[in-house]
Parts: sequence; structure tokens; C-alpha cells
Amino acid sequence: MAGVRFADLRSRPMQFLDCTSVTLDAFQPLVPPFEAAFQARMTAWRMDGKPRTARQFRVYQHCPLPTPEDRLLFILVSLKTYALQVVQGRLFGMGQGKANQGMHVLLPALLAALRALGAAPARSLTALAQRLGVTEADTATVVTPLEEEAALGGADPAAAPAAPLLPMTGRNGASSAPKTLLNRRRVIPTVCPSHNSASLLSYQSLPTSSELW
Repeated sequence: MAGVRFADLRSRPMQFLDCTSVTLDAFQPLVPPFEAAFQARMTAWRMDGKPRTARQFRVYQHCPLPTPEDRLLFILVSLKTYALQVVQGRLFGMGQGKANQGMHVLLPALLAALRALGAAPARSLTALAQRLGVTEADTATVVTPLEEEAALGGADPAAAPAAPLLPMTGRNGASSAPKTLLNRRRVIPTVCPSHNSASLLSYQSLPTSSELW
């Protein structure tokens, strides 16, 4: 079944922005480091998370995500829309199981690309203040304090279970591939490499640490 392709959206910049929260100008610098991280993983691991011991990775003829741009678009749309895996798969022309595998593989590649560009969200107020060149006190004014978050939600954040980044179903069989750690949802300011000003990126969370394509 046919699915969404980067080629379909590149001529519609506003639709592309609506689907990804990223402009085309900001998207293009992400592609090379993203694809490099993806290819590095696929050299050692299969899509199902098991070690690669035989044939090398290759993109097959009717791959639902045939290009680096399509793979990056897939994970950006997933983060933006937070769709059910069956819906995400239908959108990109694959089944739910393949969509699940794609999310597990492409999310770490996206984080690696953001880190390579110096655009990965900061993990602490101190790190964020250093990146923005301001004091921690000034940084704290744009980040919701945990106490205020608890008061609004009526629950203790320390006692709340960690929310998953993506709705995931368990894989069939054991996986030896490196796992993506998931944290609580929050809004973290970060600096977009293609802009001089800080921008707010909202993530459900970001990680701290059979073939499809």
C-alpha cells in the first residue's frame, strides 16, 4: 500500500511544517547526521533488534521508506502526531509491526543527529543556561517548575510513573540491541541550529542514552 513520501510534501512547505513542526530549511541539515546514525546502527543490528550476523543491510525495491528523507519524515511525524502505531503504519504504507520497529530504530538516530548538530534538548537547567548564555535563574522562568507542575496536575511528579515516549507493543523474541530510555513528558527549551533564537520543543520525552529497509 502506498504511503506518504517526502517528495509529496517538499513542494508544500506549510503542510510539511504542520506534519513535523520543522521547516524544510531546518529539516535538510538534519538528514546527513540522521542517516549516518541510522546506517551505523544497521551495520551491527537488524531491524528486529537482533545482532546482524549474515547479510549486510540494504534498501529493498518496495521499501516503504526508501530514502533518508522518508525515514526522517517518518519519525518526525510520529513525534508530532503521537499516532497509534497502526495509524502511523497506515500513513506510511506499512503494517503496525513494521511501524513499531521503525520507531525503535529511528528515534535513537534522530537523537544522535540532534546531538551532532548541538541541538539536542538540555537535560538540566545548568546545561540549558550555559547553552543560552544566561543565568540559571533566568532559565528557570521559561521552564515549568516541578512544584507548579504538581500543583496543576494534583499529583506528586516523583511518585508518578514515567510516561512512554511512544505507545509500544512488545517485540516477538528477545532483543539485544541498545534500548532507548524513556522519561516523563516535559517542555524543554533548546536552540535550533538554523536560527539564532531559542525555540520551545515539546516532546513526550527524549532518550537519555526481520528486515524493513
